[in-house]
Amino acid sequence: MLPAEIRQQDDVRPGQEFEVQRIDCGEYRLLRLAPPPNAGVVDWLLACPDKGYFVPIESESTETL
Repeated sequence: MLPAEIRQQDDVRPGQEFEVQRIDCGEYRLLRLAPPPNAGVVDWLLACPDKGYFVPIESESTETL
């Protein structure tokens, strides 16, 4: 387990994957693996509200701003 201070400094989050490289006896290097390009898209889509949740509202034009 990584100490909390290191996790906070490097923004290490649960579920992130790392490659472990052996440097020497008892010495290792962790390399953060890049997530796949579409990681989390399915979860995001499943979290979207039901169809019809968003409805248009009338508002003033913003073209003059």
